Amino acid sequence: MLTELRISGLGVIDEAVADFSPGLSVLTGETGAGKTMVVTGLRLLAGGRADPGRVRRGAEKALVEGRFDLAATATMDAADRRDLDELLEDTDVELDEDGSVIAARRVGADGRSRARLGGRSVPAGTLARFCAPVLAVHGQNDQLRLLRPDRQRDAVDAHGGDEARAALDAYRDTYRLWRDAERSLAERTGRARELAREADLLRMGLEEIDALGPEPGEEAELDARIRRLTDSEELREVAGQAHDVLAGDGETSEPVVGVLDQLRHRLAAAGDPALDPIATSIGQAVAALGDAATELGLYLAELPVDAADLDSAMERRHDLRALTRKYGTDVDDVLAWADRARTRLGEVDTSDSAVAELRSTVERLAAELDERGATLTRIRRAAGDDLAERVSAELAELSMGGARLVVRVTRSGEGLDGASESGLDDVELALDGPSGIVPLGRGASGGELSRVMLALEVVLAERSGGGTLVFDEVDAGVGGRAALSIGKRLARLARTHQVIAVTHLAQVAAYADTHLVVHKDTGAGGSDGVVSGVTAVADSDRVTELARMLAGMEDTDTGLAHARELLEKAQREKSQAQVDR
Repeated sequence: MLTELRISGLGVIDEAVADFSPGLSVLTGETGAGKTMVVTGLRLLAGGRADPGRVRRGAEKALVEGRFDLAATATMDAADRRDLDELLEDTDVELDEDGSVIAARRVGADGRSRARLGGRSVPAGTLARFCAPVLAVHGQNDQLRLLRPDRQRDAVDAHGGDEARAALDAYRDTYRLWRDAERSLAERTGRARELAREADLLRMGLEEIDALGPEPGEEAELDARIRRLTDSEELREVAGQAHDVLAGDGETSEPVVGVLDQLRHRLAAAGDPALDPIATSIGQAVAALGDAATELGLYLAELPVDAADLDSAMERRHDLRALTRKYGTDVDDVLAWADRARTRLGEVDTSDSAVAELRSTVERLAAELDERGATLTRIRRAAGDDLAERVSAELAELSMGGARLVVRVTRSGEGLDGASESGLDDVELALDGPSGIVPLGRGASGGELSRVMLALEVVLAERSGGGTLVFDEVDAGVGGRAALSIGKRLARLARTHQVIAVTHLAQVAAYADTHLVVHKDTGAGGSDGVVSGVTAVADSDRVTELARMLAGMEDTDTGLAHARELLEKAQREKSQAQVDR
C-alpha cells in the first residue's frame, strides 16, 4: 500500500506531499492544477520513461518519493509476494521498522535519471520490478496494454485462478522439453555429416586424454618432483651435512644434539636455581634439533637416486604439455574440456539408434504437450466465458449502451504449428455492440476502454488482494448515472485494493474515503507562473470542493446543499454495501 507520496520540481508542482490511506482516495482540482503530474510521478516510481521535459522550469531536477507499506500486502498473490521478497533480498534492501520501504526516482533537467530503493541505488528496471505487484497505473495511454493479445490472455488466465496457473506451468515445462528435443533432432538429422565429423574429433580428443590419464593438479606435482630430481646431488649433500652435524656421522664427529644434552644435564645438576630456566631452554632446543635430525634422515632416505626417474618425470610433463597446447592452458582445463566433450558427444550422436530414440522422445513430448495444451484451452474457455459474463454485468452499469464483452479462445494453428510458451491458443477480447462483435481497439473509444479496464479490474479483484491501483480519469466522457456507477465500482474495488483515482466528476469523488485536492497558486513564479500543492479536505471543505466540481457553485447555498446531499448519499450507499457484504 502506498502511504505517502512526495513530489518536487515536477511540472507545475514545486513541492507537494500527499498522504494516502486504505480504501479509495480521489485527487481532484481545477484544470491545470497538476493532477496529471501526480500520476506522472507515480509512473516514474513504476519505472516509466524519464522525460526531462517534465522537470519544472528553473529547477535542476524533479524528485518523486513513495513510501510503500509492505506489511499491508498480506493478501497479495503468493507468487508475487515471493518475487518481491527475492527482489529485496537480491538488492540487499531492508525494510524500515514499520515494514515500509521508500522508492525514489530522480530526473535531472539534463535528462539523467536515478532510481533508489530503500536508500540504495538501483536500475530503473529494478524499480519497475518492485512496483509491478504493488502499484498499477491505468490511464488513457495504459489502456493500450489492454489491446495487446498477451495482456488479454493474461487477464483470462488471471481469472482462471490457481487451476489456470497450474495448467500453464505444466504446459510450459513440457513445452521447453519438447522444443529442446525438437531442436536436437533437427540438428542431428539436418547436419548429420557435419556432426559426424565433430563427433570423430571429440572421440579422438577423448581417447588421447584418457590414454594419458591426467590428474587434477598433476603439473605442479611433476614440476616439484623434477626440481628435486635435478638437484638431488646438491640436496643430498646439504641435507647430509646438516644431519651429520646434528646426529653425528658415526665415526669422527660427535653429534650436536648429544653435546647439548650433556650440557643441559650439567646445568640442571649444578644446584643453582638461576641456571634452571637456561637448562630448560636448552632442553627445548635439544628436542627440536632431535626432531630436525629425524626429519633429515627421512628426507635423505626418500630422496630419489635413479636417473631413470628424472627421465620418466620429464617425459610425463612433456606429454601433459602436449595436451594443454590442444585442449587448455593447464591440466584442469584439459579435464574440463573432456567433460564438455563427453556431454557434447551425447548431443551429436548421429547413429541410427540415437536418432530413433530422440525421435521417439519428440513424439512422446509432442503428444504430452498437445494433451496439456488442450487442458489449458478448456480451462481458458471456461474462465473466458465466466469473465465475459461478469464484466458484461459491470458494463451494463457503466452506460456502455448494452455492449457485452466477448472472450474468444481459438486454436493458434494445426497440430502444434501455433504452439508457443503461452499455450496453443489465441485469446481475444471483443465488444458485442450495435455494430456487431468488434475487437477492442477497433470500435471502442478511449472512454469506453477506460470503463472496460475498470470493469475488468473489479472482476479480477475478486481473485486477488493487496496492491495499489491508480486510475487517471477513468470517468472521461461520462456523467450522470454512469458517473455514480463508476464511483460505486471504484469503492467496491477499494474493499480489496488501495485505489487512487484522478477524477473531475463529483459523483465519483463523493464515494472516496480520502479526498485530496490539487490546488494551484497562479501568483507564484516558475512554469507559467503556477505552483501547485496537495491538500486533504474533509467535512465542509470537502462539500465546498464537490460543489465546485458540480457546476462551479461553491459560493451558493444551492450548490453546497446539492454537494452535501450527494456526499451523504454516496457515503450511505457505501456503508450499506459494506453491511450487505
